[in-house]
Amino acid sequence: MIGIVNYNMGNLASVTNAFTKLGIKTEIQSDPERIQNYDKLLLPGVGAFGDAMAHLKSNGMDEAIKEFATSGKPLLGICLGMQLLFDSSEEFGSNDGLGLINGEIVKFDETKFDHKLKIPHMGWNEIFTEKNSPIFDGLPKDFYLYFVHSYHVVCDDRYAIGKTHYGYNFVSAVCKDNIYGIQPHPEKSHDNGLKILENFAKL
Repeated sequence: MIGIVNYNMGNLASVTNAFTKLGIKTEIQSDPERIQNYDKLLLPGVGAFGDAMAHLKSNGMDEAIKEFATSGKPLLGICLGMQLLFDSSEEFGSNDGLGLINGEIVKFDETKFDHKLKIPHMGWNEIFTEKNSPIFDGLPKDFYLYFVHSYHVVCDDRYAIGKTHYGYNFVSAVCKDNIYGIQPHPEKSHDNGLKILENFAKL
């Protein structure tokens, strides 16, 4: 059973519907006491980093997610959920994250863009696979997913399993042991996104 963390910051319906389409059972969970009961855990999220962490801390969900991560069972963060896995974010000031992977969330640096682009980065873009990963099984080396974000992670390349170009290359998918993160929205990315969710369910 896959637990989907509910902390009032994610599009839970679209994530749940994507798994339902695959015939995979999930349960939306807002009780931190029950998080450890799941085989796998998904951390979704849309919105501001600081607000998200405040919601997670308000009932101890942050500590429950950290405890789950130490269990060795698969954990996947998507979009804002991926960003929360890291140490900190500069969005609306400095905010601490879950600290499960070393790295910082920063705003797209327009001074580094190779031409004028809009922020947020919104729409279909390509992930270039950096390393083999079970969550990419059955997908081509480079494939398209749907993005909506203004901030991205800066981390050690050893954690990067996928990168994307928007003005410059940035890390768009990560893995550290049993912890996975993907910046785009697989639940909005048709067949490619469904394949990633299916692969996660098989871990």
